[in-house]
Amino acid sequence: MGSFEAEWAASKAATQQPVGMRLNRADDGPVGGGGGDQDLSSDAGRKKTAANDIETDFEPNTKKAGAWAKEATDTSMKAFDGWATAAGLKKAEETWGNQAKALMGRLAGEKSALRGTNNLFIKNDQGIGDELARQSKLYQLSQHSHN
Repeated sequence: MGSFEAEWAASKAATQQPVGMRLNRADDGPVGGGGGDQDLSSDAGRKKTAANDIETDFEPNTKKAGAWAKEATDTSMKAFDGWATAAGLKKAEETWGNQAKALMGRLAGEKSALRGTNNLFIKNDQGIGDELARQSKLYQLSQHSHN
C-alpha cells in the first residue's frame, strides 16, 4: 500500500467514533431506563445555515479551486510539452476534474438534503400533531358538538 493509502487509512481509523443514539427530552431530569447526553434532535436553523454555507461558501470556493488547479496544470503542461511529464499532468488534470465534479455534485446533494429534511420534519410534526389531536377526547367531544 502506497504512502497515500496508508495515510488515508490511518486518518479514517483515527476518526472512527462509536455511534449511539439518545433521545431528546424536555428537561434534564431523570428518565426511566437510562440517561446520558441528549444529542438526538433537529435544529431547522442549523440545517438552513449549513445549506446556506454550502451555497455561498463551499460551492463557489470549490469551483474557484478547480478552475485555479486547471489553469495551473494547463500552464505546466504547456511548459512540459513533448515530455512524459505533460502526459502525466494531463492524466492528473482529468482525475482532479472528475473528483472536483463529484465533489460539486455531493455538495449540491447535501444542500438539497438539508433543505428537504427541514420540510420533512415540519410535515411529520404536523401529521403527528393532527393524529394526536384526532385521538384526543377533547377533539372528539368538539367534533360531536359541531354535528
